Amino acid sequence: MNKTIRRASVFCLLLVLALLVRVTWVQAYQGQALADDEHNRRNLIGQYENPLGNIIVGGEAITGSARTGGKDFGYKRTYVDGPLYAPVTGFSSQAFGTSMLEGVYKNILNGSDSRLKTMMDMLTNKRAAPGDVLTTIDKGVQKAAYDALQGKQGSAVALDPATGEILALVNNPSFDPGRIAGANDTAAWTELSADKGKAMENVALRKPQAPGSTFKLVTLTAAIENGLVTSLDTPTGIQDPYTIPGTRTPLPSEAGSAACNNVSARTALRLSCNNVFADLASRLGQDTMRATAEKLGFNTQIDTPVRTNPPSTYPSAKMSVDQVAQTGIGQFDVQATPLQMAMVTAAIENGGKLVAPHMVSEVTDANGNVLESFKDAESQQVMNEKTASMIRDAMKTVVDEGGGSGAKVGGAEVGGKTGTAQRGVANSLDPLAWFTSYGKAGGKQIAVAVVIENSDTDRSEIGGGRLAAPIAQKMMAAWLK
Repeated sequence: MNKTIRRASVFCLLLVLALLVRVTWVQAYQGQALADDEHNRRNLIGQYENPLGNIIVGGEAITGSARTGGKDFGYKRTYVDGPLYAPVTGFSSQAFGTSMLEGVYKNILNGSDSRLKTMMDMLTNKRAAPGDVLTTIDKGVQKAAYDALQGKQGSAVALDPATGEILALVNNPSFDPGRIAGANDTAAWTELSADKGKAMENVALRKPQAPGSTFKLVTLTAAIENGLVTSLDTPTGIQDPYTIPGTRTPLPSEAGSAACNNVSARTALRLSCNNVFADLASRLGQDTMRATAEKLGFNTQIDTPVRTNPPSTYPSAKMSVDQVAQTGIGQFDVQATPLQMAMVTAAIENGGKLVAPHMVSEVTDANGNVLESFKDAESQQVMNEKTASMIRDAMKTVVDEGGGSGAKVGGAEVGGKTGTAQRGVANSLDPLAWFTSYGKAGGKQIAVAVVIENSDTDRSEIGGGRLAAPIAQKMMAAWLK
C-alpha cells in the first residue's frame, strides 16, 4: 500500500471515529434535551395525541377535547361558554401555543408532568393520563358580571376576602378560545389580533390603568395608619378652593368648593373631595404613600397563578410635591388593575388582613389525587383592624348617602368607592369609570372592583357610580343571595 492510500485510509478512519463519537454524544447526552425541546414538533403532536385534562368550575368541566380526524393531531381543545371564561382559561392552540391557566398548567393538562406518571409510564416512557385544574370561580358571580358588562368595554373581578379565592374574572369584549384551537385557525387569529388584541387583553389582570378616586382608599389607609386622620367626623381643616402644592393650579372637585371646604374624612370620601386626599398625600410624602400601596399589592407581580404582568404600580422614581399630591387621588403615574383594587377592598373588609388572591383551589391527577392545593393561602396583616373598621364605616356612607347607591343589595351591608379617572393627552379620551365595593350578609363576604373603559354613555355622564356600581351590585347579589 503506497503512502497516499495509507494516509487517506487513516483520515477516513478518523472521520468515522469522529462520527461515532458525535452520534454517541447526541444519543447519550443530548437526546433527552432534543426530545424535550419546545421546537420539536413530535412534542406538540404528542400534546394533542389524546384528550386533554380539564379546567373545572363549580364541579363541571368548562373545557373538553374533540377528535380532529387529522394525521398529526388526534384531538383539539374545545370550550364550554368560551367567551365567558376566556380570561380564566386562556387558550390551548395547536398553532399559537397556550395562555392563562391553559399555559400555566399545560403539562398537567396534556399528561407530560412527571407527577402524573405511574411506574409503568416511566418504564415505557408513555405519556401519563392528564390531570385536572379545579378553579375557585363561582358560576353565578361570573355570569352576573359577564351579562352586566354587555354593551360596555370593561372588566370586573370579585374576591372572597376571607379566603383570597377569585370568584369572578371577566372581560368584555371577550373571545371564544375554541376558534383558535386548531392547527389551521390562522384566519380567526388574524381577526382577533386585528383590533390590537382588545378581545384577547386580560384587562382584569394585565392592564393597569389610572384607578382615579378608588385609590383614595389607599390614601385614607395611609393617613389613618400614620395619624393624620384620627376621626372620620372631625373637620380636616383642608380648604377648598385648593391649589396643588408647588403649583398655581387649582384642583377642583365634582362636588364643588363649598361642599368640600374643611370637611371630615367621611364627607371627603362620600363626596370624593380631591382637595382632602391630595393634601393628605402631600403631607404623608412619597415614601409613606408607596409603602402603604406596596403592602396592599402594588409594585408586585402576583401569581394567581396567572401572573399579573405588568403589575399595578405606585411610582418609585422621585416625584415632585405636586406629583405626590396627584397620586393621592389616583392620578399621575398610579396604575391599577381591577384585581388590585379588589385586593385593597378585600383587605379593608377582612379586618386589615390581605389573603393572597388565587383562582385555582386544587390540581389533581386523573384519579382525583391532589397534586397541589391552594386552600390555605398565605395572608398578611396590612393595616390595623381599627383602620379597616374606620374605612368600612366611611365606605358605607358612600353607598348609603353618596354616589355609590347603585350598589345597594337588600339585606346586606355594602360599602364602596366610586372613581372617575382622566386619561389620554390633555384628557382627550373618555375617562375610566371605576367602582370598588364590599358586601356581606349571612356569614358570606365579597369584594368587587369594576372598570368601564368605554360605553355609549355621554361623556358628561361617565362616572363610577352611574356605570360601574350597578355591575358590582349584580355580582355581590349573586354571591350573597
